[in-house]
Amino acid sequence: MNKDMIQKFAALGSLSILLLVFSLTSNAFFSVSNGMSVALQVTSIGILGIAATCVIITGGIDLSSGSVLALSGVVAALLVKAGVPVAPAMLGGVLTGAICGAINGFCITHLRLPPFIATLGMMLIARGVALQITGARAISGLGEDFGVLGNGVLFRIEADNGGPFPEVIFPGIPYPVVLMFVLAIVVSVMLSRTTFGRHIYAVGSNAEAARLSGVKVNRVTLMVYVISGALSGLTGCVLMSRLVTAQPNEGVMYELDAIASAVIGGTSLIGGIGSISGTVIGSFVIGILRNGLNMNGVSSFIQQIIIGLVILMTVWIDQKRNRN
Repeated sequence: MNKDMIQKFAALGSLSILLLVFSLTSNAFFSVSNGMSVALQVTSIGILGIAATCVIITGGIDLSSGSVLALSGVVAALLVKAGVPVAPAMLGGVLTGAICGAINGFCITHLRLPPFIATLGMMLIARGVALQITGARAISGLGEDFGVLGNGVLFRIEADNGGPFPEVIFPGIPYPVVLMFVLAIVVSVMLSRTTFGRHIYAVGSNAEAARLSGVKVNRVTLMVYVISGALSGLTGCVLMSRLVTAQPNEGVMYELDAIASAVIGGTSLIGGIGSISGTVIGSFVIGILRNGLNMNGVSSFIQQIIIGLVILMTVWIDQKRNRN
């Protein structure tokens, strides 16, 4: 069994232990409604984690995803306020994210900036632009249609009980959860079954060897950052749709959760190793940890400490794995 699979099973084992512990400590934890609530909370980390996985496999890092998320969501909201229909406005938000990603990729491939510095700069620029164009104020009054993507559900089952409100038999699967799993499948197939996906792994394993083998390393790297930016933009649109308000301060520290979910799921920080399925498991580890601690009355400050320790331990395991 390879190291990647061992790490993935370790993440799955951690998830199973968390489910067992929290189901014993809280009666409400193992309910359908709480399960859907956790899945909905995980979507932002999950989609950003998918983007982070692609970037980290190439040996890079993207620290700008949280800020790009905020800028993209704000752009989508401003377009709606300007009279643009919701779908094209959200497409504009995704395009904004892709442009930010392209700038990151250009700085890394052509200006030869380290990914850490290039994306750190974009993190500050995107957040600054989001705050500047909104005057640091939330954008509200976006209409019901703007909230459909973030708040709609599939397969909701209700029964008429004769009262003013129908009885909810099954709360339905939120649209963002469906979107996250669809994206996970699409990107997973791209990484494992396409030439482009194999090139992503080749660049992360050994960029020089990949270049000598005929892989256009700069083009692959640029495209990966464009994908990361576009997925960050999509996450921004989904998140702002959930709130039905565009917040320029949204998404702070989300990039760290995204990177953590990828690493917990077995993506190596030195590049060349990683899978989307592992990242999805890692996202649920973080989401369930937060939800379970909340239900047990643990303060948000203690939660930060615990998640920080989990990240440190995971990276330490990753380092040990790469030395062996």
